Amino acid sequence: MNEMTNGSQSTNNNRVRRFLPLIIICLLFVSFFLLGFDKYLSFSYVSENRDKLLAMVNDHYVLALFLYFCFYIIAVAASLPGGLLLTISGGFLFGWIVGGLVTVVAATLGATVLFVIAATSVGEALRQKAGPWLAKLEAGFQENALSYLLFLRLVPAFPFWLVNIAPAFLGVRLRTYMLGTFLGIIPGTFVFAYLGTGLDSIIVEQQNRVEKCSALGQGNCQVNFELGSLITQEIIFAFIALGIISLIPVVLKKLRKS
Repeated sequence: MNEMTNGSQSTNNNRVRRFLPLIIICLLFVSFFLLGFDKYLSFSYVSENRDKLLAMVNDHYVLALFLYFCFYIIAVAASLPGGLLLTISGGFLFGWIVGGLVTVVAATLGATVLFVIAATSVGEALRQKAGPWLAKLEAGFQENALSYLLFLRLVPAFPFWLVNIAPAFLGVRLRTYMLGTFLGIIPGTFVFAYLGTGLDSIIVEQQNRVEKCSALGQGNCQVNFELGSLITQEIIFAFIALGIISLIPVVLKKLRKS
């Protein structure tokens, strides 16, 4: 009887340890919105606090860079919105080279945390219950995992959080996942970080517009700018082209087999 009780307690403890990281991630995500922290991940907040942010970077550069690094990891791991703003802000505050490098490493680590949590908590159970169709999909994905990962990372048609967890359900190896993530996000990260170097002029322009609007006594004098407008069709087509290039090894392998 005691052995059965101990076995049941051990099973429950294992379940708690397995699902606890996932519960923490979900709590972080929900708390982010309930506590109103989402207002901090907006262009208007960055614009209003431009001087404070620049002063902090100038006075405490290493600390500011470290805080940015840590927050980016948490944001990616918890699938928080605002990744584009964070990346552009990194280029704005630290320069596109330093900001880009730190962002690539932080995003890779954050994505890896989420991948490991998804794989260990629900990934194995899902594969066992899904049946042969998922096993077939898993085998096909694993055969060219790196190329597929590069394609998913390069082409801006798939949500970042979805690409972070989908490979966990397909049995992708951690090393392959980290390599594919690291290499796949480099082009987009540095492009957006470089766009961030011109963010200051946009902020100043928006602030001047708001000041003129207020001086004229007009209503609704607010910052009105969408970061998405910085992403041109040329940039999107370039990413798609890179994604297609990443699939060339897969095509060649299938041609050789046929």
